[in-house]
Amino acid sequence: MRLDDEAIKALRALEAAGMTRSEAIRTALVSASKRLNHRRNLAAEAAALDADKSDRAEMRDVAAFMESLRATR
Repeated sequence: MRLDDEAIKALRALEAAGMTRSEAIRTALVSASKRLNHRRNLAAEAAALDADKSDRAEMRDVAAFMESLRATR
């Protein structure tokens, strides 16, 4: 495995905090995987909401209502 300067600095910081090299790498890999899955789940949820015509209509209704409240001030 080849590490760039930024990765080497991060690894050294984790080792300085008491992690072994293996723990630091495992932790980083698991964290990166969780973030990726979280992003994918959010993207899927956003796509589902975007495809939901009734939800989009409700959002427009709420936005129009909120705008009407702002206009009356």
